[in-house]
Amino acid sequence: MNNIFRNDELLYRAVFPPEHRKMFWRDDLHVSSAAFLDKKGLSVERGDYRCEEDVVSNMKKFFIGCIISVTVELCLAVNAFVIYKPTKRSKYHTEIHGSDKNPLLSPSQRRHLSNYCKIVSA
Repeated sequence: MNNIFRNDELLYRAVFPPEHRKMFWRDDLHVSSAAFLDKKGLSVERGDYRCEEDVVSNMKKFFIGCIISVTVELCLAVNAFVIYKPTKRSKYHTEIHGSDKNPLLSPSQRRHLSNYCKIVSA
């Protein structure tokens, strides 16, 4: 894997469930923009075109809560940067940054991603 992403690649993020952290969920039980807030860069797992069930199963070994996904294209639509950053825990670890100089996504970027993300696993 490298730092080249196709637009249709999925990026997955674990989000605490509503009963754990209400701030990550809107009243209509859709993900809020707070789920996309991380000053160090938003940690996600790149799908790398793996079977979605495999991605979710693997993530649930390390994270509690729900799994959501966004496409690389959705990130690029708000001028966010998708950066491949593998870790010891995961060769699929990736980050979404607000710009090339600031890892924090802007409020409008977070809002857009929350509006169009998909809840993959509750």
